[in-house]
Amino acid sequence: MKPLFLAHGSPMLAVEQNEYSRFLQHIGANMKPDAIVIFTAHWETEAVTISSKDDEYETIYDFYGFPDELYQVKYPAKGSTKVAALVGKLLSDKGIPVAYDETRGLDHGSWTMLKHMFPLADIPVVQVSVNPYRSAEEQYRIGEALRSLSSQNILLIGSGVTVHNLRAVKWGQKEPESWAVEFDDWLIEKMNEHDTESLFKYDSLAPHARMAVPRAEHFVPLYIALGGGDPETAPKIVYRNYEFGTLSYLSMQF
Repeated sequence: MKPLFLAHGSPMLAVEQNEYSRFLQHIGANMKPDAIVIFTAHWETEAVTISSKDDEYETIYDFYGFPDELYQVKYPAKGSTKVAALVGKLLSDKGIPVAYDETRGLDHGSWTMLKHMFPLADIPVVQVSVNPYRSAEEQYRIGEALRSLSSQNILLIGSGVTVHNLRAVKWGQKEPESWAVEFDDWLIEKMNEHDTESLFKYDSLAPHARMAVPRAEHFVPLYIALGGGDPETAPKIVYRNYEFGTLSYLSMQF
């Protein structure tokens, strides 16, 4: 069960049928994990915080100004205290402090994609927070601590976006801006080379890094998923496209 980094894009993804939603439907139909552990860019905490509950999640609408139909969508997945405890132990064993949350629902960094991938909502979900102020290497080590989840048929997902600068979007533009493509190209090259030292210094080495990542909350789930993958296996681009000129939908399997 190889870890994934998936772009979650606009909340409208939940109700749209397009190339990307069909990709999510396809990839979900071809796997059957026993549980899902998802790090979402829309939950930020100081310590790694793990949802720990067995009952059904509330669907959180952490956005505003969208059509009414979006606020009617429910994703009634249940949690798993057993898997939450496993995640906590794996992290704690590597010296990474953790906390648990028994009340928070699923935010749109999780349910908008999972609705397409696993529409029956019959797979337990453990949602985990991110801390964008940790270094890129620390993010990778979080994923690395969870590497054994794959062998236990637990799907690790990093939910975010590589190029996420809402001030730079070009509304209605279909062709991607060259700088956004160049940034993703650099990431792909370094991941293919297993050049983690360069990846850890992306903010000073990658072209257009400050434009692509003005704030790291959407970016760091990539490093968590990367760390959770097999370091001897080449990463795989499972989807790549751009919306509004700069918003990247690059998605990877590790």
